[in-house]
Amino acid sequence: EVQLQASGGGLVQNGGSLRLSCVVSGANFDDYSIGWFRQAPGKEREGLVCISNSDGDTDYYSDSVKARFTISSEKAKNTVYLQMNNLKPEDTATYYCASRYWFGCPYVTSTYSYAQQDEDFRSWGPGTQVTVSS
Repeated sequence: EVQLQASGGGLVQNGGSLRLSCVVSGANFDDYSIGWFRQAPGKEREGLVCISNSDGDTDYYSDSVKARFTISSEKAKNTVYLQMNNLKPEDTATYYCASRYWFGCPYVTSTYSYAQQDEDFRSWGPGTQVTVSS
């Protein structure tokens, strides 16, 4: 059974950078697409970006991060990264990585609902907290 562990969160100043890591274990890395999500207090969970480990294709689900966040993967370490630059206070949230078996990243044309996120990504790791101070 696939297991995910996110790390790399912390406290950073407005305009700073962080790199989150998601280690994938218990399964063949190439069989999965990995998505990054976040949830701020009192808000719905938000889909951010996804990468297909088999071919490296990526899909962004949030326009607010597209120009600032970059997803990548390193097969040798079974790890997917989320490089976050120019962080803003509104990026403060708990960040999660999740896996989708076999299929590539889901194609989302409108609001990415919580229910659809759970339908697309069946395994979730514990979150890592990111706090951006103003």
